[in-house]
Amino acid sequence: MVGWHPSVVDYSKWPGLTPEKLETALRADERKLNDLGYDVTLGFIYSGDSATEQLEATLNESAFDVVMIGAGVRKDDDHFLVFERLVNVVHEHAPGARIAFNTGPTDSDAAVQRWV
Repeated sequence: MVGWHPSVVDYSKWPGLTPEKLETALRADERKLNDLGYDVTLGFIYSGDSATEQLEATLNESAFDVVMIGAGVRKDDDHFLVFERLVNVVHEHAPGARIAFNTGPTDSDAAVQRWV
């Protein structure tokens, strides 16, 4: 699961969402996936400048069957280039992994299950 760390999100774009709510939702998604038998790694990114290096390091630590890039990266036009670079990092460093996308911080399990 790749996405912005809750401490760096621009919450003005996501009315009603707070760092605490996002962290809670992401951890709940992580638990759901773990309960389903998946071994989940949260790959938080902290800035557009370091996102590719952060993801590259995570992908080089282990083999992954699915890499899910979160909606906060994918659905925000301000992060279009970050999203594009992340997809290419997955393509290069985890060529056997499926790429999945959630619609928000509560349906990552459905995104992963579509591809496993």
